[in-house]
Amino acid sequence: MTKSKGKQPEIDFAVPLGAAAAIAINPIAAKACVDLMSESARFMAERLQRDMELQMEMLACKNPAALLDVQSRFVKETMAHYTDEASRYMQMVFDASNDIAEDAKTGHSRGYDDVPL
Repeated sequence: MTKSKGKQPEIDFAVPLGAAAAIAINPIAAKACVDLMSESARFMAERLQRDMELQMEMLACKNPAALLDVQSRFVKETMAHYTDEASRYMQMVFDASNDIAEDAKTGHSRGYDDVPL
């Protein structure tokens, strides 16, 4: 195998190649994806914190009735939390879809006179 003596292209390893391609193709969609991942990480950290608090509350219970109360309250709060988060995700996706659609409408149309014959 022969080596070329020309200058080798520089590769930036800070940004994965797939991410760089996605950003180049549609930066609005890439930003929406990053926003969703950030929101997901925030939610997961919050849920893990709440789960640890639940364990401490359960260990502090003195009788089965108190334990049942802690568990039922936790289930109700968790269901509400997940419902709110699902609504937040849906709104983020809806907003991103609208932004992407608006971006597609502006400045990307072709005229009849620019088609080569």
